[in-house]
Amino acid sequence: MHCNRFQTAPYSRREMLTRCANGFGALALTALLDSPAFGGQAEPAESTGAARRTHFAPKAKSVIFLFMDGGPSQVDTFDPKPRLDREHGQPIKVKTHPTQFNNVGNVLKCPWTFRHCGESGIPVSDLFRNVSECVDDMAIVRSMVSNFSEHTSANYFMHTGSGLQGRPSHGAWVTYGLGSECQDLPGFVVLNGGLIPPGGADCFTNGFLPATYQGSVFKAGREAVANIESSTNRSADAQRRKLGLLRSLDQGVLDRMGHHDSLESSIANYELAFRMQAAVPDLLNLANESRATQALYGLDETYEPTRIYGRQCLLARRLVERGVRFIELLCPNVGADRWDQHSSLKSGHENNARAVDKPIAGLLKDLKARGLLESTLVVWAGEFGRTPMAQGSDGRDHNPYGFTVWLAGGGIKGGTIHGATDDYGYHAVENKVEIHDLHATMLHLLGMDHTRLTSRFGGRDMRLTDVHGEVVKAILA
Repeated sequence: MHCNRFQTAPYSRREMLTRCANGFGALALTALLDSPAFGGQAEPAESTGAARRTHFAPKAKSVIFLFMDGGPSQVDTFDPKPRLDREHGQPIKVKTHPTQFNNVGNVLKCPWTFRHCGESGIPVSDLFRNVSECVDDMAIVRSMVSNFSEHTSANYFMHTGSGLQGRPSHGAWVTYGLGSECQDLPGFVVLNGGLIPPGGADCFTNGFLPATYQGSVFKAGREAVANIESSTNRSADAQRRKLGLLRSLDQGVLDRMGHHDSLESSIANYELAFRMQAAVPDLLNLANESRATQALYGLDETYEPTRIYGRQCLLARRLVERGVRFIELLCPNVGADRWDQHSSLKSGHENNARAVDKPIAGLLKDLKARGLLESTLVVWAGEFGRTPMAQGSDGRDHNPYGFTVWLAGGGIKGGTIHGATDDYGYHAVENKVEIHDLHATMLHLLGMDHTRLTSRFGGRDMRLTDVHGEVVKAILA
């Protein structure tokens, strides 16, 4: 062009031969895959995000991940330890490990009462009076361990299976492996209640997977996605023509330069954003939810963090109904530090529990009443637990050596306890479960073999569980 506004893409002879050879092979493979004799119709392209075949029949179709940022205390929630009551204020009688602040105090008893709940009789702290009503649908894993005792690395590890920044999130892996049953909303949605965890958006990143699998963060409030309801175009038809022009321009670049993930993902995202302009306002409009349903989630509570988290839980159910594959909920701001109570354990944990207890119970009950709990895996977890001895006089430090998570729905055996910690609730001593095992189990329930869900990167086939992970079969229905 005489204006010199173009980008050349010269090929060497070797590159030209390579591209031609690969192209002929791809044409042949496509023809084979399209034949019923070779497995039927070809799989959808990665960039489309369409639903894909599973390795085997799944128990769950979607995941709701309730991330308790900061690390709730296992001995104050779902793992009672009478020894703490007997030895309160005394030096702990086991070897301790270095902690985040290396401030090891005396044994600190639980400030709350545990009660045996449900037909299963599982003990649950009074912090979770509402959640305790759903205990017969839950498998409580008391023997979780992590490799990291610092928030950022532990958050990466919980989300990506690696303590290093930049690996794909479990939500990205799930949508990469399964695609999405919803074409009007992202397959991986993060509902931000007000607190992005340490590690930031890299907890929800696509890493080396195609960019379409990155988590889409929806903010709290009625305008969850910026500018989604506004358009500078006069009509939807005008916007469609504009998107068509952008697509043709981008496709022209692809034709000259070949595969380019960020550009291909950008094309897909243009189309998704256009469809979201109609889908998101409908999703966020809770007017058609009955007053009883809204009250079930705590939307009528006087405590604002409860209303915020209740709305997030209700949106999670609505996202599941629309076929979204992976939804993560982040905690609301209760005016103090997350679940990270290095001091003021009682008030801090009570405020955080008050914010999430009723909404989570409402979510579980509503999913069950609508027949959705059977196909929805709900996971409640922090990045680690807390120490049985005090930090200072009334706090607890980080403890990755033994803590609790729970799972419900989606093929989980409800009313069960798996694993155990020692008499102090300090170390996992029975049926230890690693983060990789949790990830392997989640994928298994979704119909995916974690050893086969891989992506080539850095010269080897990478996976969410790296070279580790065993499915925790004891908690499967």
